[in-house]
Amino acid sequence: MADFLSDLRDILFLDIETASFTEKFSELPSRLQEEWQKKANYLQQAPEEKSIEALYFEKAGIYAEFGKVLCIGLGYFLYDPDKEQLQFRTKSIAMDNEHDTLLEFRDILEKKVWTLCAHNGKEFDFPYLCRRMLINRIPLPDALQMAGKKPWEIRHLDTLELWKFGDYKHYTRLELLAAIFDIPSSKDGINGSEVNEVYYHHQDLKNIREYCIRDVEVTAKIYLAFQGLPSDLEVKVINLDEGQDDE
Repeated sequence: MADFLSDLRDILFLDIETASFTEKFSELPSRLQEEWQKKANYLQQAPEEKSIEALYFEKAGIYAEFGKVLCIGLGYFLYDPDKEQLQFRTKSIAMDNEHDTLLEFRDILEKKVWTLCAHNGKEFDFPYLCRRMLINRIPLPDALQMAGKKPWEIRHLDTLELWKFGDYKHYTRLELLAAIFDIPSSKDGINGSEVNEVYYHHQDLKNIREYCIRDVEVTAKIYLAFQGLPSDLEVKVINLDEGQDDE
């Protein structure tokens, strides 16, 4: 157990929330408008064809070339041997502009040797962050640097991949894993499909931060469940956004 707790404190759990790069398709630079038109032709599925503008607002945020990072939720475990208490500390990064958000995240990654963990992280979160960092002219930190590394040198965990057990055809939603392991849902409030509307139409970044942090907590608890730990294991969650401490 001691070895597990030691390794656990080096895992940084994360989740990102993204939005279309601009609120309106017409606000995109002309070259990107041309590229989105080509992307839209590929994405369109008859008979429910949508306008270029509607499809952009609905789908652009999931593509790093046409989207941006609004918020990065983070969480890590600490074990207090005196109190015999496992703590999970969370915080979110959501600055006024994407560049500053990514820069602060990069600074955190460079403070220690982290192993990164996210649900579907290898297909979405990790490459999205890499692409947006480069687009913002931010050099990649070692934790996200994959070029030239052997597979076992890349310190990335993915709860979706862990649950597949080698089955590459199978996709499992975070919410489904939470349900089968009896972990409280992160979907109370908004869901991922509503982030663009909440951001641009309601200017409610606080709500997006809270949703992002809830996903981080669920991912971390699912990771604990994968280790065969009892479901009643007590974990004290400390939200650093709210100025909590460990007392």
